Amino acid sequence: MEQHKHIKIRTVFMGTSNFAKEILESLINEKYNVVGTFTKPDSKIGRKQEICESPIKKLSIEKNIPVFQPQKFDAAAISDLQELKPDLVIVAAYGKILPKKALEIPGFGNLNVHPSLLPKFRGPSPIQNTLLAGEKESGTTIMLMDEGMDTGAIIAQKNISVNDNDNSETLGKKLSLLSAQFLLEIVPLWIERKIEPIKQDDSQAVLCQLIEREDGRIVWEQEASEIFNRYRALYPWPGIFTFWKTKDSTVIRIKLLKIKFQQNNTETYHETGKVFELGESIGVQTIKGIVVLEQIQPEGKKPMSAKDFANGYPELIGSTLL
Repeated sequence: MEQHKHIKIRTVFMGTSNFAKEILESLINEKYNVVGTFTKPDSKIGRKQEICESPIKKLSIEKNIPVFQPQKFDAAAISDLQELKPDLVIVAAYGKILPKKALEIPGFGNLNVHPSLLPKFRGPSPIQNTLLAGEKESGTTIMLMDEGMDTGAIIAQKNISVNDNDNSETLGKKLSLLSAQFLLEIVPLWIERKIEPIKQDDSQAVLCQLIEREDGRIVWEQEASEIFNRYRALYPWPGIFTFWKTKDSTVIRIKLLKIKFQQNNTETYHETGKVFELGESIGVQTIKGIVVLEQIQPEGKKPMSAKDFANGYPELIGSTLL
């Protein structure tokens, strides 16, 4: 086969997030013939409802690549894809399932880059779910797409270790860099038909929990290590929070911006959710272990150290978080 033929084939990229942007950027830098991109429609964010374009749209415009933003992957979207005459479609964190008619268009198929070791953590939030589960290992999977949710045959996988202090931001960055580099190694082998896809073992499948804002609420009846994993998984969005009832019975929502934990309890065991002084720090008792509050943000106030907040509201010590 002609050298670098994989670079010349007509490639369409589909994605939305920063994870996807890293992968698209690597394809562009390697001079792949990216003839079009598909990304989610612009969204309105924040109180001012400002229009927000996806990282893929911004990069596509910058590189003069035609960009498509269908609300649904309907007949019109399929027609747009057909007109691009793609030999290969590469998908990463796009957020839409492609119908069979779309999957049948490219001769070399549709490759999906998924940041987990499939069949573990199928679905839209694999990085957060990896951290929620306290996994010590993650990785990236390149799979041949079918009509299901991350159920296609596996083309290749690469592992990476998860550090104890990784959060969804740091792990996401590591996985995007790993995925981008790994894809560049795998695509030429796939185009030259040197890889045989391997069917996933559905009996080993683990589905992702969809992450929503209310998932950040802390349940103090959990173990401290589980609460810390939730903190890592939900950083920076949606973040974790708890509620505190003041002496005049006002309930305040408190974001926990920075926490640590210790697995072993102090000599004195407190009721679950009880706030107490722990040396120079502020501790909260869990069912097993202690969460140490470092930086918090009470509703309507700026971020501050937990110690400073306790100095201003001494009744915090000895109270029970809700």
